[in-house]
Amino acid sequence: MRKSHSLILALFLLLGGAVACAPLGGDGCEGAACTGEAFTVAVIPDTQNMLDYLHQSDATTHTGEQFPINASEQFLGMMAHIADNAVGAGGDIVFAAAVGDVWQHQTELLDEDHAARGFRHDPNALIAMSGEVHATEATRSFEMPLAVKGYEQLAAAGLPFGVAPGNHDYDAMWADASFPGDPTRIAELRGMDPEILGMLHIGGLDNFRTVFGAQSAFFADKPWYVDSFNGGANAAQLFTGGGYRFLHITLQMQAPDEVFDWARSVLERYPGLPTILTTHDYLDTNGERRANPIVDLVRLDPEHHNSAEALYRKLVHPNDQVFLVLCGHHHGQSFRVDRNAAGNEVYQVLADYQDRGQSVLDASAGLKNRHGRYYGTGDGWLRLMRFELEGDNPRVRVFTYSSHYGAYSGDIEQYADWYRPREQPRMTDAQFREADRFDIPLPDFRRRFGPAASRAGPHPRAD
Repeated sequence: MRKSHSLILALFLLLGGAVACAPLGGDGCEGAACTGEAFTVAVIPDTQNMLDYLHQSDATTHTGEQFPINASEQFLGMMAHIADNAVGAGGDIVFAAAVGDVWQHQTELLDEDHAARGFRHDPNALIAMSGEVHATEATRSFEMPLAVKGYEQLAAAGLPFGVAPGNHDYDAMWADASFPGDPTRIAELRGMDPEILGMLHIGGLDNFRTVFGAQSAFFADKPWYVDSFNGGANAAQLFTGGGYRFLHITLQMQAPDEVFDWARSVLERYPGLPTILTTHDYLDTNGERRANPIVDLVRLDPEHHNSAEALYRKLVHPNDQVFLVLCGHHHGQSFRVDRNAAGNEVYQVLADYQDRGQSVLDASAGLKNRHGRYYGTGDGWLRLMRFELEGDNPRVRVFTYSSHYGAYSGDIEQYADWYRPREQPRMTDAQFREADRFDIPLPDFRRRFGPAASRAGPHPRAD
């Protein structure tokens, strides 16, 4: 545990918290990881603004000023916090799930596959004119190596993890000519209207596979990395915690039917394991399964994509072992519960803190971006989901923690003032705080998945 966090940990232990201290073995679980002690899953939100090469102190803003901080330090600090608190380092984090948008930029304007299928880039769309959607070699020279450096900390700690690709992790993201947008109507804009802004499409995952592919140094020959599809754009991992073995599946954004078929085959291969799905675009900030209107791939390319609602109906709802869905993409947080085909609860959680920029204001209070707003970096915020499966009332305790500020959301008096107006303006301050610190009861967990002692075991690799 890092020194800056020692007081928080001491108070937590004084109040009855338990920390699993035994390492997670490569071929199974050992000690506390196989017992009923509480454990934590770290959820890494969209980190794109921390890795953005334009958000470092050697970069200039659109006004010609120097960017006041190295946002990369927030990313590396976040990853260090997770690694320092991994089971192998004496903490209780047994797994990390990343919801996508690891880095910010693309390297191509249009990938070959979509070009061959007749898609065209519209250089006049308003979202393209903003200068925020473009391809750059800095993706490969700065942003991707920085991502590797951060995730190497998790690997060095022996921590299993999974990463779902977000739209910014694709090789190309372009304003598509089929929704050309209309800059002359900008005065009418009241939200994310594709008829005015244009609409984005994405394609190509070579960059993502270079870093997080099935044959990458992170996953090749790891016994807990048990299956993949499309070269690792979709993948499955196993981890143990609280005496249970868990299955985790990452899915590409708005995935096609063939990805769902693969995911079903993984569920069939590991029947009965409590399963977490992580994907990028699933819940919006109102807790609805709706795509961002200007990144609605189903409207643009329906034969090759499924909506969030289709993901729920086709894959989540019929498969009782899927009890938790994690996502990012939409700026803010939300939570919803639905009952699946078996009548059991499915918990769905959004966390995306990329727009949080108090740290930039701390360094340069008057600095504004091209839209007249402050710059978001993320401020080092991440989710920590603490599973407490023993006793009469199993639950997951959801905490939101900033490695940059070295504090939980509830520890910062100005927390709602800093972030609520931009993320959840319809909430009260109290509601906003509750959205980042709450409990998820698991009343049917043991009935669905059995007693802990019977659910932990080795990590066999799928053939």
